[in-house]
Amino acid sequence: VQLVESGGGLVQPGGSLRLSCASSGSIDSIYPMGWYRQAPGKQREVVATITSGSDTNYAGSVKGRFTISRDNAKNTVYLQMNSLKPEDMAVYSCNLLRRGYLYWGQGTQVTVSS
Repeated sequence: VQLVESGGGLVQPGGSLRLSCASSGSIDSIYPMGWYRQAPGKQREVVATITSGSDTNYAGSVKGRFTISRDNAKNTVYLQMNSLKPEDMAVYSCNLLRRGYLYWGQGTQVTVSS
């Protein structure tokens, strides 16, 4: 299984970005996926998760601003990020849980700065 994130970049505070996580390889079913982030000097933290049935869960710090979704036909999970704040700046990575093993992408940098 390979995961490739895209969509990161530089955005001003209050702006929006949409991240994508495309999965490929042994994708033989619909699996739970999630977005995590890690800021410099901080531990990685969960941002949002989505089950195989598209139930979602969010970290309190992003609830109401971020939306996770999935397109199963494209094997892709998205993270729509609105009202971005400087504290959202981090490397964002996606993961996929398949048969007890957690796969990770390489991450994409999100920079929030004026």
